[in-house]
Amino acid sequence: MNQDYILPNDWSIIEEGFDPGRVKSSESLFSLGNGAMGQRANFEEAYSGHTFQGSYIGGVYYPDKTRVGWWKNGYPEYFAKVINAPNWIGIGIELNGEVLDLHSCKVVNNFRREFNMKEGWYQRSFEAVLQNGTEVAVEVTRFLSMTRDELGAIRYRLRILGQNADVVAEPYLDSGITNEDTNWDDQFWQTTNVQSDGSKGFIEAHTLKTKFHTCTFMDTRFELDGNSLELEAERIQKDTYLGHRYKTAVSAGSTFTIYKYGGYTVDTNHPVKELISAATKILDSATDKGFDGLLTEQQDAWARIWEMSDITIEGDVKAQQGIRFNILHLNQTYTGRDSRLNIGPKGFTGEKYGGSTYWDTEAYCIPFYMATKDQHVARNLLKYRYNHLQKAIENARKLGFSNGAALYPMVTMNGEECHNEWEITFEEIHRNAAIAFAIYNFYRFTGDYSYIPEMGLEVLIGIARFWHQRASYSEPKKQYVILGVTGPNEYENNVNNNFYTNYAARWCIQYTLEQLEKVKEGYPEDYERIIGITKLTEIETDKWAEVAGNMYLPFSEEHGIYLQQDGFLDKELITVENLARTERPINQKWSWDRILRSPYIKQADTLQGFYFFEDHFSLEQLEKHFDFYEPFTVHESSLSPCVHSIQAAKLGRMEQAYKFYLRTSRLDLDDYNKEVEEGLHITSMAGTWMSIVEGFGGMRILNDKLSFNPRIPKQWKSYSFKINFRNRILTVKISSEGSSFVLDGKEDMSIRVNGERVVLTPQKTVHV
Repeated sequence: MNQDYILPNDWSIIEEGFDPGRVKSSESLFSLGNGAMGQRANFEEAYSGHTFQGSYIGGVYYPDKTRVGWWKNGYPEYFAKVINAPNWIGIGIELNGEVLDLHSCKVVNNFRREFNMKEGWYQRSFEAVLQNGTEVAVEVTRFLSMTRDELGAIRYRLRILGQNADVVAEPYLDSGITNEDTNWDDQFWQTTNVQSDGSKGFIEAHTLKTKFHTCTFMDTRFELDGNSLELEAERIQKDTYLGHRYKTAVSAGSTFTIYKYGGYTVDTNHPVKELISAATKILDSATDKGFDGLLTEQQDAWARIWEMSDITIEGDVKAQQGIRFNILHLNQTYTGRDSRLNIGPKGFTGEKYGGSTYWDTEAYCIPFYMATKDQHVARNLLKYRYNHLQKAIENARKLGFSNGAALYPMVTMNGEECHNEWEITFEEIHRNAAIAFAIYNFYRFTGDYSYIPEMGLEVLIGIARFWHQRASYSEPKKQYVILGVTGPNEYENNVNNNFYTNYAARWCIQYTLEQLEKVKEGYPEDYERIIGITKLTEIETDKWAEVAGNMYLPFSEEHGIYLQQDGFLDKELITVENLARTERPINQKWSWDRILRSPYIKQADTLQGFYFFEDHFSLEQLEKHFDFYEPFTVHESSLSPCVHSIQAAKLGRMEQAYKFYLRTSRLDLDDYNKEVEEGLHITSMAGTWMSIVEGFGGMRILNDKLSFNPRIPKQWKSYSFKINFRNRILTVKISSEGSSFVLDGKEDMSIRVNGERVVLTPQKTVHV
């Protein structure tokens, strides 16, 4: 059974009723972020039950030394981890001498959490009776500012019920934190300074090894029944802790409100010696604006985000809630303002996967950011890879490649490979292809070719050199083969001639050769510069062309399909429908040995190739491959349902497409994989967006123009979305009666709908 406690709602994520067994899951689901920092939805007050403390700063990491019992040449020395940052949200509460702790007191009424996705704030409320008999109603509202990315704000309201109470409030900072996920239980932080300045508090700390210097800061204001209240603080200071302890008497029926402002300044944005002064300016500005003013800023910022990125679904609340939840977290994770940052698979919601950059960014995320933001946001993601090109060349050199061959890392924070599972680190080399495809995809969508002569061509050359060297000539086959790889389907390791890898390698080389000619003709100065840097020769490119032109692709004449890899048909081909539910998920029930010998597919592999390169294959070929491979797919990767939803929609199988859509959109809300307490699946959320826009909407770029082949699930009355296509905004609405298109711009634009040309005039609705 999937979890089913999140209440259906168009614009909010809501939980009602307190269940200690759900605390860690809800800490993930109600996580906050603003692109620069994020935090799990931990309680502000003390909680002695099971919890997963998590606060994170974008780009701040620790190189946790790899823990293996053996070592091989080229093995990454460390696994980079996004680390739990010093905690600024804490507010200790005592009522009549007893600590407020939901694990030890009795929650009697109205426990409720809400994340208002429309306005970007999180709220928690409850009524409780402490063991000493004190009754209290609490309402806490919190957000991380989308306009001031170093700042967060908390409003903590205590209404005393039944009898008067002596209240102690202790807002605090704590840098004595540890990671949930560590290899050696190392200490990650060194605290160097703990200080107060009136109501303000500061803790300076830096990471060990990587030496990221940070200042965690706070300031506090108080009200009683809406009137400002001045309180004297008792300072509680320890090596890694700073608390300001305030005491006041509150009459029954009165409301005591604590406003806490906090966040981080980091030496990636400020000089080390100015971290406290920068924090002081942030706090002064925040307290001048006040909580309500900051909240209004937050609401306005999210209104602007939703204006472009919202997808509306009429007639299906769970589907609507699912897509907005996905869009919310994509915007909380990455804003595109800082090209040094990227999109970790868990974003700011947990520590699994190290919080690092995977191929997911290029394969799944870039389409969302291209279409819902200005194109510079997606360009920054590509720039991130260009900035790491030399590291990619170093990564390949460590594995024995030469001459500027580049292998981009499977997992990275700074361009250096830091993944510590050999079958992925050494073998899941298809990640190179996703980066090349993203370069192609960016130009295809934006029409902006400038990235390729400026940066992209150097990246493509490094990737093509890698594929040329990684392929080997098979004398029996008289073709080039690629041996010892892991494809996107990680339930098969160390296979030979994975179709997706071989096909993508061939395409990468061919695409690079095409771009070399295009840059040579159209950008001769850039071409000369790049040839000078790379020392590329015609002899070398002729060798590339030979490999690409004679690449082996495993094929079954009997089934009329490309084989996922050599030997796939040697497996015992029992489909998933004949696998007992008690055996699933197999990654939690089976040994790895058994998984590797099975035919079961974790995520789209051959079908991933059919998704990327769909114009290379006919609809009949797609149908044949979908019918063969999907029955063996267990979809135990978050990245699987979205691709299958898109392809099922293309095949007109709307019931199947809808089922896959619900699975990808509500993967975390309904906890399909039984792991949501570890954090959310951020990168697959971009795939959810794709499953509507590319799947049901049938959006493609064909002959340099937008094309749509719209379909609608029978469960929906209508759905709509917006696309920023080359700085022109197109609103698309699709219902069972037909489709409508509205262009926001100054010039007419032609598109294709169901294969027919349609001319759009600005501000006029066209019905098809």
